[in-house]
Amino acid sequence: MAQIITEVSRTFNEFLLLPNRTRTDCSPATVDLRTPLSRHAVGERPAVELRVPFTSAIMQAVSTPELAIALARNGGLSFLHHNRSIQDQVAAVGQVKNVEAGAVTGAATPHSDARPDDMTRPLVGAGVNTHDYRERVPALADAGVDALCFDSSDGYSDWQAEALAWVKKHYPEIPAGGGNVVDGDAFVFLAEAGADFVKVGVGGGSICITRDQKGIGRGQASAVLDVAAARDAYRERTGVHVPVCSDGGLVHDYHVALALAMGADFVMMGRYFAGFDQAAGAKLATRDGFVKEYWGEGSNRARNWQRYGQGGQGLLFEEGVDGYVPYAGDLGEGLALTVAKLRTTMVSCGSATLEEFRSSARLTLVSDQSFQESHANVALRAASPAVH
Repeated sequence: MAQIITEVSRTFNEFLLLPNRTRTDCSPATVDLRTPLSRHAVGERPAVELRVPFTSAIMQAVSTPELAIALARNGGLSFLHHNRSIQDQVAAVGQVKNVEAGAVTGAATPHSDARPDDMTRPLVGAGVNTHDYRERVPALADAGVDALCFDSSDGYSDWQAEALAWVKKHYPEIPAGGGNVVDGDAFVFLAEAGADFVKVGVGGGSICITRDQKGIGRGQASAVLDVAAARDAYRERTGVHVPVCSDGGLVHDYHVALALAMGADFVMMGRYFAGFDQAAGAKLATRDGFVKEYWGEGSNRARNWQRYGQGGQGLLFEEGVDGYVPYAGDLGEGLALTVAKLRTTMVSCGSATLEEFRSSARLTLVSDQSFQESHANVALRAASPAVH
């Protein structure tokens, strides 16, 4: 008989943060957003650290070399997609690594005691699959890639465990993440296989239809809470912290704060970054303003069969769609605004670091009526000017 999980599958829209006491020494200017990308012993520094908790999705429509450079300049990290030849992906990594020295400030760092104004060239990650990793990973390592991430719609598999073990045996110096998963058991499975971080989320992406097509997935808030709890238990048991990445379900800027409060060490976003100038999609004019093309890796346009376990050497049915996102301008300006919102949210919650935020945040469930109350109602205000 099938096992029934009675806990409701919840999304970020179903939660709000409660304010905590804000100390006089806690202000947006003093908030420290540094966070580990790679596993590390408790009390020791991670091999790779982000200065802001943002990574861009392993997608053709998102993570171009131009976006990777821009995101690195602002403290995050991009994972260049693998749905192309090894030579093309290696060339993309080289394009990022060969950007003019000295052009990157405040970037992600190879270790936490590096100064933000030292920077070698920017850090860049690459997505890999479980099919050709024995050929792809050595070429990416030679190109100087700083982090790898196995990219799968379902990472709870023996294939991914075997691939992670191979990478950690032959290239232990390169952090390699695994995923995607939605529960604690799957987290432990990948952590014990050697994953340096674990990516959480199945079916929550804005252009993903895996849940519609296969009935597989979990609300992103429930998935992050469950995996983060397993991460904490694993740390208590082993003395090793394996970072958690929340991937998908992030519709609004404040959802990032919720994901981090629920335990994620950093987030990965596709739709958010797809709207910027540096993303791959074409910029198009519409009656209501400019948009940019955006398509899922499970769409017929991408045909990324390596990511989806459908069998064979092709995409039998779509698990993603094509669409458009509002044009968002330059990445640096847009990300700065999102970071400013995150800092002020953390201050309202009395937290000056992400570790403090995760440990002290208080969350409340939101009813449908409470959710509606959260939004401006212009018509009501116009009809009732005496109501304040």
